[in-house]
Amino acid sequence: MIIKKDPSIIQSYLEDSSNLAGGHALEVVIPKDFLEASSFLKEANDQKISVTISGGGTGTSGGRIPFGGAVLSTEKLNKIKTPASGGPKKNKISCEAGVLIKDLKEYAAKKGLFYTYDPTEQSAFIGGTIATNASGARSFKYGSTRESVNALTICLADGSIFKIQRGAIKAKDGKLKFEAGGKNYQIPVPTYKMSKTKNSAGYFAERGMDLIDLFICQEGTLACILEATLKFNPKPEDILSCFAFFETEEEAMHFAMEARDISKAKTRKNEKDIDALSIEYFDKYTLNLIRKKSRNVPDGSKGCVFFEQEISKEKEEAIINGWEGLLTKYGSSLNNTWVAMNDKDRQNLLDIRHSLGESMNEMTKANNFPKVTTDLAVPSDKLEDMMTYYKKVLDALGVQYFLFGHIGDSHIHMNLMPKNETEFTHSKNAAMDFIKKSVSLGGTVSAEHGIGKLRREYLKILYGDDGIKEMLEVKKILDPNLILGRGNIMSL
Repeated sequence: MIIKKDPSIIQSYLEDSSNLAGGHALEVVIPKDFLEASSFLKEANDQKISVTISGGGTGTSGGRIPFGGAVLSTEKLNKIKTPASGGPKKNKISCEAGVLIKDLKEYAAKKGLFYTYDPTEQSAFIGGTIATNASGARSFKYGSTRESVNALTICLADGSIFKIQRGAIKAKDGKLKFEAGGKNYQIPVPTYKMSKTKNSAGYFAERGMDLIDLFICQEGTLACILEATLKFNPKPEDILSCFAFFETEEEAMHFAMEARDISKAKTRKNEKDIDALSIEYFDKYTLNLIRKKSRNVPDGSKGCVFFEQEISKEKEEAIINGWEGLLTKYGSSLNNTWVAMNDKDRQNLLDIRHSLGESMNEMTKANNFPKVTTDLAVPSDKLEDMMTYYKKVLDALGVQYFLFGHIGDSHIHMNLMPKNETEFTHSKNAAMDFIKKSVSLGGTVSAEHGIGKLRREYLKILYGDDGIKEMLEVKKILDPNLILGRGNIMSL
C-alpha cells in the first residue's frame, strides 16, 4: 500500500474537472490489491475517518474532492482480465476500477468487441463511470454505463469484500436482502419515482430492483468499487459518421427528432432503415465555434446535427440513401454534410466535436467568470417544450450561451458564459429555472455527470426532503459511521 502525506503531492487529488475549490485531506492511500483496500477501509471505519474515493479526476460535480479525512485512490487497481473464449461469456470482460476507458476500449477492440457506454472523457476510470452511471453520445442506442454492468466486486465501509452478480439478488417486499462479511443486510428500496430519462441523479430505486443497481450511481457513498464485469457488443464492420448542416435550428432539431423516432421504433419496417448509434445537436452559436475549427461549414447554416450509424458493406448504400432522404425532407442534402467512412476521417470529426468543450473553457478563462451549465434530460415527448423554454429564457437574458448535446436522449447541455457579476447571478437564476422546468416535465436534474457536491440542492428539487431522507436511511445501513463520500449526493 502506498501512502502519500506530502501536501504538494496530495494537491493533485484535490482537483477534478468541476473546478470546486477548497478541498483538503490528511493523506492519500493507494492500495495495490483488493485486500489492501479492504484493510484500509476497515481501519478507517474503526477510527471513523472519512474516506473519499478517487478515480481519474474527470468528474464535473466535485465528487472526488475531499473536505477532510483520507483519499483512497484506485489508480493501482488497473488490471484487465482476459474474456472467456466462447459461450455466453465471450462478450464480457472483467477489469479493475482503475482501468482507463481508452485502455479498456483498445483492449476490447483487439478482441473484436465494442464498448459503447463510455463518456466523452477517455481518461476516466471505469470505476468512476460506474459510480456515476456515466454515459456519452453512443448511449443513445446502447444505454448508459448501468446497461453494461454484469457483475461488481465492491468493498463496504467495514472492509467487507462482496461480489454481486446481476440477477442474483432482487428486491422483495420493498427490501434488498443479502449477506456480506458475516452481516445480514435489509435495505429498504426508496419509494421516490425516478425519471424514465437518461439519469445519474441519486440512488437507483425501483420495485423489484436488482441489488447491483444500488451500487451503480452511488458516487462512492455506499462502497468502493473494486472490479466490474462488463458487457460488450460485437465490433461493427464500419461506422458512418456525419455532420449535417441546416438553414435553421428548427430544421436541425426536427431532423434529429425524426431520426431518433425512426431509430427507436419498436417495429422496424426494414433492417436497412436508419438506426442511429448517436445523434447530437448544435445550435447556431455552437456552430460558430465549429466554424473556427473548419472553414468548410456551408454558408448560411444555422443548425447542425452529428450522427453515427453502424454499417456493413452490404447495407451501406441503402443506409446512406435512407439518411439522404431524411436530410432532403428537412432542407439539407449530402452536399451539406461532412461524411467519414474511415477511422482517420471519423477521428477528425470526433476531434471537432470534442473541441467544443475546450473552446468554451478558453472563453471562460478569458471572461474571468465561471460558466454556468446544466445536465438536464426530459422525456422525448417533452423535448420540444424544453427547447422552446430554453430559447425564450436565454434570448431574453442577454448572456452569451450555447445549446448542444445528446438530442437523441433529449439531453441538451446549456452553457452560459457570463462576463461580470450581474450576468453570473442572472445565469445561475436561469439555470435554476431550467432545472425546475425539467423536473416539471418529468425530467432529471443530472443525466450523465452525477450529483457530487455541486448539485445536491438540485436533487432536493427532484426527490424532495423525503427522498433525501430515504437515501440517507440506505446509507446509514451500509455505512453506519458515515465515512464514505461525505458531501456527495447529500449533506451530512
